[in-house]
Amino acid sequence: MSSLPWLTIIVLFPICAGLLIPLFPDKGNKIIRWYTLGICIIEFLLITYTFCCHFHINNQFLQLEEDYNWINPIHFHWKLGIDGLSMGLILLTGFVTTLATLAAWPVTRNTKLFHFLMLAMYSGQIGLFASQDILLFFFMWELELIPIYLLLSMWGGKRRLYSATKFILYTAAGSIFLLVGALSIGFYGNNGPSFDIQSLATRSYPLTLEIFIYSGFLIAYAVKLPIFPFHTWLPDTHGEAHYSTCMLLAGILLKMGGYGLIRINMELLPQAHAIFAPWITMFGAVQIVYASLISLNQRNLKRRIAYSSISHMGFVMIGIGSLTNIGLNGAILQMISHGLIGAALFFLAGTSYDRTRTLFLDQLGGIAISMPKLFTMFSIFSLASLALPGMSGFLAELMVFLGIVISQNYSLTFKIVITIIEAIGIILTPIYLLSMLRQIFYGYKIPNILTLSLIDSGPREIFISLCLLLPIIGIGLYPNLVLSLWNTKVEYILSQY
Repeated sequence: MSSLPWLTIIVLFPICAGLLIPLFPDKGNKIIRWYTLGICIIEFLLITYTFCCHFHINNQFLQLEEDYNWINPIHFHWKLGIDGLSMGLILLTGFVTTLATLAAWPVTRNTKLFHFLMLAMYSGQIGLFASQDILLFFFMWELELIPIYLLLSMWGGKRRLYSATKFILYTAAGSIFLLVGALSIGFYGNNGPSFDIQSLATRSYPLTLEIFIYSGFLIAYAVKLPIFPFHTWLPDTHGEAHYSTCMLLAGILLKMGGYGLIRINMELLPQAHAIFAPWITMFGAVQIVYASLISLNQRNLKRRIAYSSISHMGFVMIGIGSLTNIGLNGAILQMISHGLIGAALFFLAGTSYDRTRTLFLDQLGGIAISMPKLFTMFSIFSLASLALPGMSGFLAELMVFLGIVISQNYSLTFKIVITIIEAIGIILTPIYLLSMLRQIFYGYKIPNILTLSLIDSGPREIFISLCLLLPIIGIGLYPNLVLSLWNTKVEYILSQY
């Protein structure tokens, strides 16, 4: 074990650095932006150092474990640890949050609070993926709610208060089920309460209790992932939030639900997961088609991208439900891939709004000539979202597709039905994405756009786009770059089935 508590430093550094922001001068917006960006870069470098120096691939066990007794009467420990599953998402968090902070530079109102909330989210997200105490997992899960609520309600669109209220009601209600499940699993047994995830993984539970606990966790993850019918907060939130906040929501927040489903439900409750897996698979397949059809009917650009996110999360559900090595690997890869692609699409949607002052597709049109750089980047990321070969999304969806086909856990009829529904969703994806591109960039200019002086993407925006594009192409061409992180962990989890 390293002499320094690296994981604790990584988790607490952003929020502690954010507490210094009130000391800056009130009109020092530029200083605050550079300071916050510097903190994000240092944090990402710390994460990278931890990965390079202290993390060993092909090891399914926790590495860099840190365990401190926090609240003794309830056996609440500050226990952190990383393995292949958490390391990939921690790297994604650091990468996307740094770029989202750079994307937020146009924000000039109340920048102190805005950037503090960004750093508080950073700590909460890293803390959740590194948590090895189930109460600490819940604590970090809840820590996300307040920053997102404030970011949405203070820097959102015209319906921001409605969207923020809907978000907090949905997610807080889901958190109640997460807390009940955590307490139930922690207090079960005659040896006293234990919330250590690794210790809980060695316990066995009566099937009825396991199903009860699993159901509570699943509802919480269904809200966050989201899973139909708990998804309706997502389009409203994305439609009103500032695009830097959308980058964090699409890039990281949705992955918390998928991570919890694998880390806790699959690993700790294998009997119940084997029972729920067919239903998760079926809902995932239906969700792909349902969200694709709804996306096609959206007039608002950000809402169309939001429904595409819901559709892509359906592949994560199918991969998790397949109970195969290739399917689960594909589900995790899909989370990483969508984190990059979703963040990029929302960033480009936001930059186009900054220029045209509208998000409605029928008020756009013909701006490809005026903004060729924005058009090029939007087209590339849209193709990545529809799983163009050579991009990360293609391999992720292909692995999920093959995972359900080769699964020995389902009947041939079930696999054929799921495969057909999944194929329909894959066909619908280019329809709503390419029609979106056509409506924005082709055709005749709408009169209200003609009156605007359209300026193409600048160096900062091109830099952010290229930073997101490079790993998408890199993973698409050489997927072992990331698959090797968690493959051994996936094999360990599936050994229980």
